[in-house]
Amino acid sequence: MFRVSNNLVGILNFVTFLLSVPILGAGIWLSRQATSECERFLEKPVIALGVFLMLVSLAGLIGACCRVSWLLWVYLLVMFLLIVLLFCFTIFAFVVTNKGAGEVVSQRGYKEYRLGDYSNWLQKRVNSNKNWNKIRSCLEDSKVCQSLIDDGSNTPVDQFYQEHLTAIQSGCCKPSNDCNFTYVSPTNWTVTSSTSANPDCNTWNNDPTILCFNCQSCKAGLLDNIKSDWKKVAVVNVIFLIFLIVVYSIGCCAFRNNREDNDWKRYP
Repeated sequence: MFRVSNNLVGILNFVTFLLSVPILGAGIWLSRQATSECERFLEKPVIALGVFLMLVSLAGLIGACCRVSWLLWVYLLVMFLLIVLLFCFTIFAFVVTNKGAGEVVSQRGYKEYRLGDYSNWLQKRVNSNKNWNKIRSCLEDSKVCQSLIDDGSNTPVDQFYQEHLTAIQSGCCKPSNDCNFTYVSPTNWTVTSSTSANPDCNTWNNDPTILCFNCQSCKAGLLDNIKSDWKKVAVVNVIFLIFLIVVYSIGCCAFRNNREDNDWKRYP
């Protein structure tokens, strides 16, 4: 009688194989339809993920259902390495996102963001000109400031100061409060001489294509978003890690079953 663990491994990997098909298809579609730097950036990882899932699921499916022990051994090895990598990444994500938070400003609905508040590892990533030029291109393509530009001319200063801006909008679409610039509209400010030591005061530009995209506050706003997203990913990773450990344990039972069946055939 075919073992239960082999059936379970086969079913799980069949489902994974079915999931890998649309993922691979999405990657191929992106490679042909991509028009921006951001879309081209996603294309290769998505294709790689689709191919990886397809190959691993085939190894597990054939190894468990056809009792091919060496394929199941390869499957278990990959699963073990994946568990180790996922565990290390989860710990790393919690460590690098432990520092940093928006600074509450008196009589403002939004927060201010300082690059120095975040982990050194994250700071180095965004301070690299090569990395930041790509990120800035993505921010411009996503039009994070567009809503402020579209509605800006009719927004009174008191109303704007009470707006609940996102971290990226606060950091990239307006000057820092340290600069004490005079408000005209959300993305248009009269630049005045400032004694502030904040370097962003010299970086701000009213040009809608420039604004504060090269400011330290813009990088900090992005890191605050990354911090929030990575924490969510880390929580999901913990759940996925438990799932992988369960699947790995079932796979080990299936591998043992294969060996026992092969031994039984060899020595009737």
